[in-house]
Amino acid sequence: MRILVVEDDSTIRNFVEQGLREAGFAVDTAADGEEGLNFALSAPYDAAVIDIMLPGIDGLKLISEMRHRGIATPVIILSAKRSVEDRVKGLETGSDDYLVKPFAFSELLARVQALIRRTGNINNPLELSIGDLSVDITTREVRRGDRKITLQPKEFALLEYLLRNRGRVISKTLLLEHIWDFSFNPQTNVVDVLVCRLRNKVDKGFEKKLIHTIRGVGYVLKED
Repeated sequence: MRILVVEDDSTIRNFVEQGLREAGFAVDTAADGEEGLNFALSAPYDAAVIDIMLPGIDGLKLISEMRHRGIATPVIILSAKRSVEDRVKGLETGSDDYLVKPFAFSELLARVQALIRRTGNINNPLELSIGDLSVDITTREVRRGDRKITLQPKEFALLEYLLRNRGRVISKTLLLEHIWDFSFNPQTNVVDVLVCRLRNKVDKGFEKKLIHTIRGVGYVLKED
């Protein structure tokens, strides 16, 4: 899943980015409202974390513009403003949640996960499966048949993305953009390494293989 973080304070921005990445999310960051809007318009996000006090376009104007342009990405506001009036104003602008600074990252992560669960729909289900492989996005539990499979965050993100696009061949470039970020070096072999690790956990020991390589194109998750 991909998260957008718009925060002008570099310490907070880096702290949130690192924590979300360690939790298995792909993260794009912006330091001002205009850059944040450009990101929001360039790709779909599962959630956004937006500070109110931003240079240029402030957070409330950014959220309002996103909604005006039909971007329904669920938003959590970060703000040092604590009054009820400020919270109400933020929610009325189009945000979905409001977290006051300073905050514990564990709370932010829980709110992000809860927000994604609440906004999950038929196009973004929280339980995925193909054949005897099943994944619970909320608990992050992965099973193949009776076997429980333990995945690292990036492995889980890769499997989730392949499952959401099962039967569709996904290029390495798309995998890089979704699981890492737009600035990742496209010449790296990190995708091949990660697919190999995931394949060893998901397919090794099973007669029916689910992860297939399409040479020169990418990878696809499908039943033979």
